[in-house]
Amino acid sequence: MPEPTFTFICGADDFLVDRLGKERFAALAREVEDEFSREILSGFANNVGEVEAAINRFRDSVQTVSMFGGKRVVWLKDVNFLADTVTGRADGTLKLVEDLQQLLAALNPSDTAVLITAAPVDRRRSFPKWCEKNADFTLVGGDDGDALEGVVLAEARSLGVTLTPDAVRLLLAKIGGNTRLLVEEVRKLATFVDEGAAIEEAHVAELSPNAAEGDFFETAEAFFSGDLRWTLAALQRHFFAGGDSRPVISALQNRNRILIQVRALTDAGLVRVGPRGLNGLPQAAEVYAGKFGEATGEKSSFNLFSQNAWYVGKLAGSAKLPTLRRLIDNQQEFIRAFEELITRPREQEEVLREMVTRCLSTAA
Repeated sequence: MPEPTFTFICGADDFLVDRLGKERFAALAREVEDEFSREILSGFANNVGEVEAAINRFRDSVQTVSMFGGKRVVWLKDVNFLADTVTGRADGTLKLVEDLQQLLAALNPSDTAVLITAAPVDRRRSFPKWCEKNADFTLVGGDDGDALEGVVLAEARSLGVTLTPDAVRLLLAKIGGNTRLLVEEVRKLATFVDEGAAIEEAHVAELSPNAAEGDFFETAEAFFSGDLRWTLAALQRHFFAGGDSRPVISALQNRNRILIQVRALTDAGLVRVGPRGLNGLPQAAEVYAGKFGEATGEKSSFNLFSQNAWYVGKLAGSAKLPTLRRLIDNQQEFIRAFEELITRPREQEEVLREMVTRCLSTAA
């Protein structure tokens, strides 16, 4: 097998890909003394014309001879035209990617060190497959619970601290799949504990926000566990702390919408809630994802297939999955509560207490 002529780093999470890219570029740049022989180019493109412009800039850069001789290093970062998007699937883009492949194949790594970072990437296409065989190829994780846990533990190690297993689980539950926020939270928690001490679950509970798209608010956790007493107590704590009804309603609706879709696919025998997430979601997506419109890369509770399978499994697996009828009734109750909040704006806590009591009493 021939020696790789360039470095290719890709993955689903642009933050993790860029982070590793910075490390690799720094290592390559240390071999190049002339700072004018180090170049960073943007590969971000919104249409075929911008793809062509990015590749032309890259071509000009790798074909440029160093002013003072010696080796050059070029980083093409933030490449997004290798994804399964309108731009990525366009015939013009596919032809330009073929040109890029020919350019990379002709590189002389002793003259120019090339680094490409791309996220997300449709690995079914020929170019990523070619890169796996011909490049110093790295696929960065970040799309499931194990990978997210790895992000947390790696950041903790770099800071010289440790987290207990319970602290890691709670942090993932509170923050969700936002890798940027996970890293920042670990940094924050590391400044709080004494040197040599471990970050405990209590530290995470006290210091870390419920930021997982609103779906891990305590009230939502309590409500979907079916525990009326816990739900009422959570509502009391929320409003005692000066909270508003809107984030609570939003959290309940978002999770309920996801569970409706999970329940429908479960009843159809297409998916199954397992210990490592929602099993079968990629296969179900091949059949039904097109019904939800063009993929934008943004997560939405209206589109189950835009969600992380591990994250959905976390939501659906926290308690017995309600029936489809119960979930639809929940949605009707949320609408009713929203309408009542408009007419009773000074009685927000009372409106939500009445709503959860109706829902959970009926469910019982």
